[in-house]
Amino acid sequence: MINITSIKINENKIENKNNNNRKPVNTGSTKSVKRGKFVPDTSAIIKGVVSKLIREKKIAGEIIVPEFVIAELENQANRGREIGFEGLDELKNIRNVCEEHNVKISKMGRKPTMEEIQLAKSGRIDALIKDIARDNGATLITADVVQAKSADAVGVDVIYFKREDIKTLKIEKMFTPLTTSIHLKEGATPKAKVGRPGEVKLVETGTNIITKDELEDISKEVMDIVRVSDDAMVEIGLRGATVVQYGLYRIAITRQPFSDRMEITVVRPIAKVDIESYKMSSKLKERLDTRAEGIIIAGMPGGGKSTLAQAFAEYYKDKGKIVKTMEQPRDLQVGPDVTQYGALGGDMAKTADIMFLVRPDFTVYDELRRTNDFRVFADMRLAGVGMLGVVHATEAIDAVHRFITRIELGLIPQVIDTIIFVKDGEIKSVYTLNLGVRVPTGMSETDLARPVIDVCDFETGKLVYEIYTYGEQTVVIPVKDDDAEQSNVNKLASERISEILGKYIHNPVVEVVSGNRVILRVAKEDIASVIGKGGKKISEFEKTIGMHISVEPILDTLKHEVDYKVKETGGYVLIGVQKKYIGTNVDIYKGEDYLFSAMVGKKSSVKVRKKCELGNNVLQASVLNNLRVLVG
Repeated sequence: MINITSIKINENKIENKNNNNRKPVNTGSTKSVKRGKFVPDTSAIIKGVVSKLIREKKIAGEIIVPEFVIAELENQANRGREIGFEGLDELKNIRNVCEEHNVKISKMGRKPTMEEIQLAKSGRIDALIKDIARDNGATLITADVVQAKSADAVGVDVIYFKREDIKTLKIEKMFTPLTTSIHLKEGATPKAKVGRPGEVKLVETGTNIITKDELEDISKEVMDIVRVSDDAMVEIGLRGATVVQYGLYRIAITRQPFSDRMEITVVRPIAKVDIESYKMSSKLKERLDTRAEGIIIAGMPGGGKSTLAQAFAEYYKDKGKIVKTMEQPRDLQVGPDVTQYGALGGDMAKTADIMFLVRPDFTVYDELRRTNDFRVFADMRLAGVGMLGVVHATEAIDAVHRFITRIELGLIPQVIDTIIFVKDGEIKSVYTLNLGVRVPTGMSETDLARPVIDVCDFETGKLVYEIYTYGEQTVVIPVKDDDAEQSNVNKLASERISEILGKYIHNPVVEVVSGNRVILRVAKEDIASVIGKGGKKISEFEKTIGMHISVEPILDTLKHEVDYKVKETGGYVLIGVQKKYIGTNVDIYKGEDYLFSAMVGKKSSVKVRKKCELGNNVLQASVLNNLRVLVG
């Protein structure tokens, strides 16, 4: 039997196992050549061991390549998988080596059926390859421990290939202590980004043009280490793109049709820091400990977002919390107490389902890109899980933009309570979000009140952005310093203008509604004299104060409101009252704002054109239920 626990893959060591307990092949002498028929499986082809055995004259006779192996390699290559290309290259090498060493090579079997392809993961293809070896009295060559044990159990001779762990990749030697990434592209010179956050420079690390063969060698070495190392895993394997996480290194391999030429990019963090390195204020630390449970870390690529995220993971772990991460790829450098989860079945929503079962106190979601990511983050946060998300953003407010339209506007402050913007490895700003109902800054009409999300600078408490719906649009409006202080300025301006106009008008009521507009309320009977003949007098007042003046009557408290009905007919809006008010003058108000005065007609109604400002105001006030009809 094969002792699984003692097996290590070693290209210089071959074991031969069968039911007759034959001695292992002596790899130290070419005289110990093993002759006969040999059937390699897919793992042996991918590892490149068959051509090596023939070249070193350790096997001779006939190589039988199952059609199942060829079909599986073609399938992997068509899907853009690195192992598929490696395997097809090895088949070509085997044919050339067999010709050189006078070893017969042949194909056998048939193409797998669709059902067999679907059952490949459960071992169906491997079983068919074993059958070919058994039926032909051949020795199976494999690098798969399960396949080796299975063949040995049914009496098939097996050469199980062992390989030692790869100690260092070629690309690791390209890194210096300050190298953050290596960029290798076919047809270009090798380049690297070097320096600390905020001081990174792209430099050329060589003058020779990189060839595709050189990149293929590096790619093969990377895929080899994935198969033998517990520290390496394929995070993304798609047609033309493979992403491998190996220890500190994130390795992205792209080829046609995804990229125009083959390219390998390797990224490595150069620093692992703790939360104390960021020089946070005591106020911010207190918030992180007591209130912040929906945190977003925002920043540009390479700005230090992931470094801060892993510092937070360690920080909360040290606070006695169960911390998990959700990553794709899993490249955060965290301690063994923090479990890193990928996308279960390619779907983070399924990972979230598992998260609810393992009950973490805090989850780091690195990073939010697709709409599904934002929805999963929101779902977990609303379920009561402490969440920290990482988002690409040029400015801090862009993190909120990413949530708008993906979740309901009113839910955003419940999902996000703190935004931390990182640039050049430093925390540049911290925002907090709160929801309230009020009139947005810069508007004056009370009926314009609506739900508003206030985005405030955490350290100063100053309002910096407002988010609300305007018509059918959701708007994010920056609040300038003068906007925030406008109400106080308007109050002082109203008092000063009242002093000026009070010299000419009895008891004026002044309201400054903008930087160039004033509402002047006077008694109804004084309106004509205030305006003057042809508007001459009001024009003089406007010149005096340098602002436009709208004249409105002061609400007569002796008048009383009456019931009314509003209906539309043709191009008009009709405000209907009781018949007893026919011929009476009525004042029409929108809330506290005077609109116009009119006489009730013979049909006990006041008629206003729809397509004018007054008509629009009447319809709007009617919908908002704040239209008022006053009779003296």
